[in-house]
Amino acid sequence: MIKIVDDSHEVRMDFIERASFLNDKKMQSQVEEIITGVRENGDEALIACTEKFDGVLLKNIAVKESILRASFENMDELLRISLEKAIVNIRAYHQQQVQNSSINYRQSEVVLGQLVNPIAAVGLYIPGGSAAYPSTILMNVIPAQIAGCKRIVLVSPPGPSGEIHEVVLATAYMLGIREVYRVGGAQAIAALTYGTKTIAKVDKICGPGNAYVALAKKMVSGIVGIDMIAGPSEVLIIADKRAYPRFIAADLIAQAEHDANAATILLTSSKILAEAVNIEIKKQLPMRKRQEMIIPALTKNSVIIIVGDLDIACEVSNLIAPEHLELAVVNPFDFLSKIHHAGSIFLGNYTPEVLGDYFAGPNHTLPTNGTARFSSALSVDDFIKKSSIIYYSKKALAAAKQPVEIIAHAEGLDGHAYAMSVRFEEKE
Repeated sequence: MIKIVDDSHEVRMDFIERASFLNDKKMQSQVEEIITGVRENGDEALIACTEKFDGVLLKNIAVKESILRASFENMDELLRISLEKAIVNIRAYHQQQVQNSSINYRQSEVVLGQLVNPIAAVGLYIPGGSAAYPSTILMNVIPAQIAGCKRIVLVSPPGPSGEIHEVVLATAYMLGIREVYRVGGAQAIAALTYGTKTIAKVDKICGPGNAYVALAKKMVSGIVGIDMIAGPSEVLIIADKRAYPRFIAADLIAQAEHDANAATILLTSSKILAEAVNIEIKKQLPMRKRQEMIIPALTKNSVIIIVGDLDIACEVSNLIAPEHLELAVVNPFDFLSKIHHAGSIFLGNYTPEVLGDYFAGPNHTLPTNGTARFSSALSVDDFIKKSSIIYYSKKALAAAKQPVEIIAHAEGLDGHAYAMSVRFEEKE
């Protein structure tokens, strides 16, 4: 099912240098056209794009609170209880990330500090299309709320009925979100960036989406803030010979059902395990509903690499820098110090990646496509901004005068130097 290959430089590079949608010139041109249309024509462009791409003629872009409330009231009770339990875990984890303003009175004449403020308005993109993603709402809304963002906006594409999936609306209401819009794709990103008659612009956009959404976020970055440019989802599993083929197969399939472009990788030193995993995949696959996603993901974007030992597996994993990393080994904590690049790390045979998707607490919005080398999971930090605080008395400034002037002159900026010396001239 998944190709099994021996480790080599070529095999590693094939995966590390896999093609990115970010280089698709045709798609870039389409997204630019959509963004320009929304910037120039506002709601009219949103309605036209929604009809063109979603097959829905919108009567109203905004979702009324009564519809949000009705969706919540119709919510399956077991789902509601499950989401409430997940909310407790996610809030508890993200609450630990809170940063407060601080003032440091280093000496009586100098005060230094940091002012922490929430980003005022954030737009959260919730994917639609082939599935409903209430978990994405939890993972984006909760850290924004903990950060103290005053305005939290949700956008999500409508389904064939013209409405956003009822579970998405119910979850939004459950979390206290009342500003929700029936718009998706690059057009939603453009609306959040530039604003329309119906949708006021925001300061930052977060949340995953398809390739068009990711490209749109890349193009508007700098006009608004963005969390990251997320590509197709991915999981890498490092497994020893004692790992359970049944578990690994299930985890690979679970990742593959996200998207036909999802990527799965198994690194193991045991060829017996590798073959057993493929056998298990063939057993489990007929039971899964989303085979149109799973099969291409496993056959085109996935690989099982036979490595010399698990230390080498860690080296390969660090090169790939996966979004999700599972350590399906006997002593997973022993390997933590060898892992340097991964979005989220799942330790042991009884910590499946899906636990992180929904329930454990850490955020499931993670860097993809190797960007875990320099990026982190979505957190409360993504919804705050920090301002430095500096106070010097005249006495303290006098002590700093000479070194500041010397540095200013070294840089050829005599105006900088004078901005210091003018404060010590006889006439203030």
